[in-house]
Amino acid sequence: MDTNIRIQHEDFSIQEETDWLRTQGGDAGAVVTFTGLVRGDENGRGIRALFLEHYAGMTESSLRAIVDEAAGRWPLLGVVIIHRIGELLPGAHIVFVGVSSAHRAASFSACDFLMDYLKTRAPFWKKCLFDDSSHWVTAKESDAEASKRW
Repeated sequence: MDTNIRIQHEDFSIQEETDWLRTQGGDAGAVVTFTGLVRGDENGRGIRALFLEHYAGMTESSLRAIVDEAAGRWPLLGVVIIHRIGELLPGAHIVFVGVSSAHRAASFSACDFLMDYLKTRAPFWKKCLFDDSSHWVTAKESDAEASKRW
């Protein structure tokens, strides 16, 4: 299985990442992707930007462990995880998770698993910036519940 894990300030191309997944490990029959975007609103308040930071070294290790766990559960051909950091404006890409495999069931399940675990086990911190204030985003109970199914 080929992997591509990146943490970066720069934007990414969904098409380029999907094309890469199509060529990994042989005869891919399925590619499933998820792209997360910065929302422009939180509980009726306009978001000016989202600021993301991480713990270098620890974050990459966490992502690698999550990918390794997924590879132990499903027969994957390729995995891409890209998570952006820094200040991002509404509509910007935050995260890309992509998986290729011979069959769709493995790709759908693995992509869902990777995103659930990324939300609950990877050390990223997000701060919502509004025109008049800001606050750090706390973990959602719904994310913790979603990750329990695995």
